Amino acid sequence: EQLVVPSIDNLDWTPAREVASQIDRNEKLACFFYPGGLFERSHFLLGMEDALMHYLEYPDEMKALLRVIADHKMAYIRKVAAETQPDIIFYHDDWGTKQNLFLPPGVWREIIKPLQKEIADTIHECGMIYMHHADCILEPIVTDLVEIGVDIWQGVIAQNDIVKIQAITEGKLAMIGGIDGPKIDVENITEAEIREEVRRAVDTYCPGGRFYPSIPNGICFREWNNAIFMDELSKY
Repeated sequence: EQLVVPSIDNLDWTPAREVASQIDRNEKLACFFYPGGLFERSHFLLGMEDALMHYLEYPDEMKALLRVIADHKMAYIRKVAAETQPDIIFYHDDWGTKQNLFLPPGVWREIIKPLQKEIADTIHECGMIYMHHADCILEPIVTDLVEIGVDIWQGVIAQNDIVKIQAITEGKLAMIGGIDGPKIDVENITEAEIREEVRRAVDTYCPGGRFYPSIPNGICFREWNNAIFMDELSKY
């Protein structure tokens, strides 16, 4: 009754089509970045504290809210596919912190997981890969990610037991991350220490397969640090 849902009928897709047309699909994967997932959109609308309390106290109302958001997202994904047909939907929804999930796993499974499965199915029905960004702890629900149909988890922070996750997901979940960005994106760090962290991640996680080492948020914000990180990642 209160939620104002933006229309996607009158969007101008000309710039997106132009960008997509310039990508050599024989050499590159075209990726569409789609931030603000179900959980993030809910706390953008409600505020973080109210949203977290409502998930616990008003689950039926939160399910109704997320139903509307999910329907809008699926319609948008279908529109993206029709207009530009990317190879990957780079979907974004942080479900935790560096310590734990925001919601108890049971609450996440009851309210978010079923709708997320519908979103994953929509992505696949449109012939696209589902890459999910969440630079946080997701270890308690990684087998759920496989069940939902997440193809790639991007943003895997080193605070997760990545080797254990590789084992319990049995190679069914590709992962990107593992290098501790905040650890090396600081002043008064040596070049050797930055290179050591890159090598640690490569040596520890790549043997498990289907793992691309990177900083979960993409880059070091300090230019000097980032140059060394990129150099070591390229060479090693």
